[in-house]
Amino acid sequence: MKKINIAIVGLGFGAEFIPIYQKHPNANLIAICQRNEPKLNEIGDAFNIEKRFTSYDELLMDSDIDAVHINTPIPNHGEQSIKALKAGKHLACTVPMATTVEECQQIVELVEETGLTYMMMETVVYAREFLYMKELYENGDLGKVQFLKASHQQDMDGWPNYWPGLPPMHYATHCVGPVLALTRGQAEYVSCFGSGTIREELINEYNSPYAVETTHIKFKDSDLSAQVYRSLFDVARQYRESFEVYGSKKSVEWPLIEGKPLVVHTAKKPEPEIPEEIESPDFAKLLPKEIQGFTTHGVYDTDDNTHLSFTQGAGHGGSHPHLVHEFVKALINAESPYPNAKQSANITCVGILSHESALKGGKIIRLPDFTFNE
Repeated sequence: MKKINIAIVGLGFGAEFIPIYQKHPNANLIAICQRNEPKLNEIGDAFNIEKRFTSYDELLMDSDIDAVHINTPIPNHGEQSIKALKAGKHLACTVPMATTVEECQQIVELVEETGLTYMMMETVVYAREFLYMKELYENGDLGKVQFLKASHQQDMDGWPNYWPGLPPMHYATHCVGPVLALTRGQAEYVSCFGSGTIREELINEYNSPYAVETTHIKFKDSDLSAQVYRSLFDVARQYRESFEVYGSKKSVEWPLIEGKPLVVHTAKKPEPEIPEEIESPDFAKLLPKEIQGFTTHGVYDTDDNTHLSFTQGAGHGGSHPHLVHEFVKALINAESPYPNAKQSANITCVGILSHESALKGGKIIRLPDFTFNE
């Protein structure tokens, strides 16, 4: 059975993926990388990983490593992805793909030049709730999809480094990803409005005043459009990554409070019977048996082992083993994962260009051609 040699870079949130790769039947997790050597050794010892690097550049020189999974801070994604591809490594990278349109373009070009595989590890498009809606869509239960809507609201006060004052749409993949992924659509152009004002000391970090940014996305070669909105500071809201789809036969709406059921609306029923609360099923059945258990538990699901991203995101909907399997399966079968480089660039650039649109009063901005799949 063919196996892919994987290295994980960044061991905060990244540690969650270690046991999944270790148990995947087609993966060998052979190396980890972390600048903090005591932390590196603590995790290496806990998971019995022999190869350990404090230098990313040195890791990329290791010819035994086939693929790299990057879980580092957002500002590093573009540069580190470009380095990995230039070093001949297949690449999975946590969201977003990069922080500039230019970096996204360079990554797409490198993938095309090298023939290497790239996948952006967007959790929402492999969460059980999304997979449930995707199943309804593929079975025809939704009927004609008429509209899509998503949000990502989070209180980032107290988060370190680059987070204070970050423009809401600069990290919009959790709400942009699902609206494009359901129909495998692509964004053609966006129009975004900013609303409200954050504190002065936060505004000064990025020269971005908005408390909320709301984007309309027009799909390419489609009659569909979608709305996404995002807030990070000075908005009273429980953490929420929502996704909603409105079809001619059925619609599915996200609960207003975390942990509550989805609401499925069915057309042409008596009015009181139209809505029905549905607990989303788990989709472990789609995975190799060795990693099915990771849809309901992982490294960060106990009180003595926590990570704020994982805790606030309710475990990211059991998505982590699905992400790992999609990436490894793509490498084993020499096929394109979802989202691949162009799809990831399209999703990421929606956010980057939406903020630019907001600064220009909602001006329509087209997505660059390199993000399309022709």
